[in-house]
Amino acid sequence: MLVYALNLRAPFVSLAPIVDTVADGLGVSPEAVGLLTGIPVLCFAVFAPFASVLLAKVGIERAIFFSLLGVFAGTCIRSAGSFELALVGTVIIGAAITIGNVAVPVLISRDFAASAGAVTGMYTAALNLGSVITTLITAPLAAAVGWQWALMAWTLFMLTAMVLWRRATAGRAATPVNLVQARADDALGPVWRRGIAWCLMLAFAGQSFSYYAVTTWLPEILGDLQGMSDSGAGGAASLFQLFGMIGGVGVPLLVARGVSLRAVFAGMSALWLTLPLGLLLAPHLWPVWAACAGMSQGGNFTVIFTLVVQRSRAQGEARRMSAMVQALGYTAAAVGPFALGAIHTRTDGWTAPLLVVLGALLVMTVSGLTAASTRRPEPA
Repeated sequence: MLVYALNLRAPFVSLAPIVDTVADGLGVSPEAVGLLTGIPVLCFAVFAPFASVLLAKVGIERAIFFSLLGVFAGTCIRSAGSFELALVGTVIIGAAITIGNVAVPVLISRDFAASAGAVTGMYTAALNLGSVITTLITAPLAAAVGWQWALMAWTLFMLTAMVLWRRATAGRAATPVNLVQARADDALGPVWRRGIAWCLMLAFAGQSFSYYAVTTWLPEILGDLQGMSDSGAGGAASLFQLFGMIGGVGVPLLVARGVSLRAVFAGMSALWLTLPLGLLLAPHLWPVWAACAGMSQGGNFTVIFTLVVQRSRAQGEARRMSAMVQALGYTAAAVGPFALGAIHTRTDGWTAPLLVVLGALLVMTVSGLTAASTRRPEPA
């Protein structure tokens, strides 16, 4: 599962350090390449309900294998050399990753319920590790072998994960995720009627909007504000992803020591807010702001999806709540990279874009604190 998670962000995060190079290669503007980063996130929103249905039909084991196969195929098509094929490949990547986004919380709920927080933290760390590696290495790799082969290189992760997943699930029945009896499901009612689901959705929308916007444009921001090269800015921005691993693993450790999820979320949110404020007020301290925000983005992701598992009354509801939170949350997130690029182009600066990120993080903070204050329900 953790090797699989390496592939759930890396395919589109890898574009961020080489936006200008890819734009030149495809004959489009940097904003259009930003669209290639935003499309997978939009796919997360559009395809999340369908991914939930797929899990219910074919089971987690097959669904995850289909996901890996789709990410591999989409990555190959995206690097074919034209903007049209890049769009097609990107949509395939986004749809395939959506399956994993929905499947992993259900897998954790099914197989690791007793340690959901710790496993969710490791999953978050693996997501960020994949992002760290691609953010750090893609630019120098593109300089050496070209941007197409640099993006194709990450298919090695996908092939490795396919082999490991097939071995790990060999002989295991691919049971459809009919996790709750129909009568019990009906008794629970629609998940969209639960206030906690909407709070988590808004928290995740603010988190994801900010994460994907910052991931896409932080190298460009650092290049403009600090005069860094593409490789230098990509390496510097990798701090944001690297410290996300610390946040993902650190949150379960804090909870295990008796710190409440609400207190953890409050602390992580405060750290997140330092990035837009710090880049506006003291950009020369960017390593501090990138590290603080990195820890918090990994930590808050862990808190949100730990709450999805813990506040669900049954595994079937966990699947539906996960799909709802991601479908609506990623709709807002999909706007992030394109919106920041458009605002930057219109204002010819980074002040307005960073203020937009600040506003999204405030929405995340208020909604997340409200969700974390609700009581854990009794299982159905």
